[in-house]
Parts: sequence; C-alpha cells; structure tokens
Amino acid sequence: MNSKKKAKKIKLFPIFNGLLFFMICLFIIVPLWKVFVDSIDLQTSYGMRLWPKEFGLVGYKVILTYESLYKPFLISCITTIAGTFLGLTLSTLGAYVLIQYEMPGRNIFSFLLLFTMIFEGGMVPSFLVMSKLGLTDTLFAVILPLGINVYNLVLMRNFFEGIPKGLFEAASIDGCSPMGTFFKIVLPLSKAALASIGLMFSVTFWNDYTNFKIYIQKSSLYNFQQKLRNLIMDGDTPNTSEHISQNTMFSAAVMVAILPFMIIYPFCQKYFVKGVNIGAIKE
Repeated sequence: MNSKKKAKKIKLFPIFNGLLFFMICLFIIVPLWKVFVDSIDLQTSYGMRLWPKEFGLVGYKVILTYESLYKPFLISCITTIAGTFLGLTLSTLGAYVLIQYEMPGRNIFSFLLLFTMIFEGGMVPSFLVMSKLGLTDTLFAVILPLGINVYNLVLMRNFFEGIPKGLFEAASIDGCSPMGTFFKIVLPLSKAALASIGLMFSVTFWNDYTNFKIYIQKSSLYNFQQKLRNLIMDGDTPNTSEHISQNTMFSAAVMVAILPFMIIYPFCQKYFVKGVNIGAIKE
C-alpha cells in the first residue's frame, strides 16, 4: 500500500513541476509579448489585447531616429563595457587570491567579504564617500560601486577550486609564477565562468538606473535607462509628424532597451548555465 502511494507521488511530482514551470514562463512571456505587441500596434489601448489591431513600425522608426537618445545609448555602452571589464578583473583576481590556501589571513578576508553580503553601508554613506572623493557627476561614480559583487566572486572562487590541483603543482614545478599560472592555466580553463559572470555584470551595468539617479545630476551624462525614464514619465517625447500614440512609442523604447541582451543571451546561454552550475556547487 505504501509503495503504491509512493509511486503515485513520484508520478505527480513531474506533472506538478511541469505545471509550475509553465505558469512561471507564462508570467514572464505574456508581459513581454504585450509590450512587443503594443510597440507594433498603432492603435494601442490599455487592456490585455495580445495581437496588434493596426500593424506598423513607426514607433521603432521614431525611437531610432531620435537624436537625443544617441548619446545616452553611447554612455550606456561605455559604462557596460568598462564596468564588465572591471568586474571580471576584480572577480577573477580576488577569487584567485582566495584559493591560495597558504596565504596568511585567508579566512579573515573571506569572512569580511561574506559579511558585506549581509550588512552594507547603505545609500547615504555611499553617496558621502563618492562626494568626498569628488567622483559625483562622473562616470566613475556609477562604475566603481558595481565593480565588485561578492556573489560573483564566490561563484568564481568555487569554479577555480574545481580546477585539478595537479595542474597548479605541474605549473609550479615547470617554473611558472603565480601570475603566469593565472593567465596561462586558470583563465583559459574558466571560459564558461567568465562568460556567465561577464553576462551578469553586463546586464547589471546596462540596466543601471539607481546609481545614475543618485550620483549623476548633469543631464549630459544620463544613460539610456535614465533618458528612457524621462521619455516615459516626464513626457520628454520627440516631435514627429508621424501618427503614433505615446503608448506605442514607449513600448518601442522599452523593446529597444532590452533588445541587445535578447540577441546576446542565446549565444551565451550554454556558457551561462554551465558556469553558474559549476560555480554554485562546492564539493
């Protein structure tokens, strides 16, 4: 009797998982599809209409020819590339230091890093630090605070710990210095982790709005997200002779903002899944 109940539970579990996964996908895909439909519908209206009534790409044409968005887009590209490079550099070097088991105070440094995952200074102290350093109204103020992420650092450390120790010993016997081992052995074997963590950093920097709002007051240094917010919330819309509703243009702007990573992600997915899985498991 007990074995029958157990077999029934085992059969129900995959079905429940499938339904739960379907519901989660539905909650993600439907809003995204609604925004896409609104962006190509010239007669948008509030509601759950999931198919365009009057098809047109005028919204994309207006957004892509709106010159006021060009510089914010360029600033977003600069902060994303520079921030991702900085984040990967600090994460890989920090993780490599933490796997040096003979290093004095290694456990103390690990504890201090993990401590910041629970307790952090907060918004006001961070602003005061940036202000005293004279970094406000510069792009350094939005790149440096996100340049290190302890979660990504721990993932990278776990990934490095998965590399066979024999490779490190062989490199040392062959006369390779610690930095030589890092560049010639560790980094080439960590492409999956570099791709996945680099993708997380790039998404963070591309979508950054809060730090620009706090540290940047000059409108000439607004990034794409902040300009997009002004476009939608403050009615800072481009003058155009095209017949287009505001909702269509706002939806087109949102799609343009998320389009780069919708294109990049499929190419990085295999590295992303592999890198996060290996880095998240500590044997």
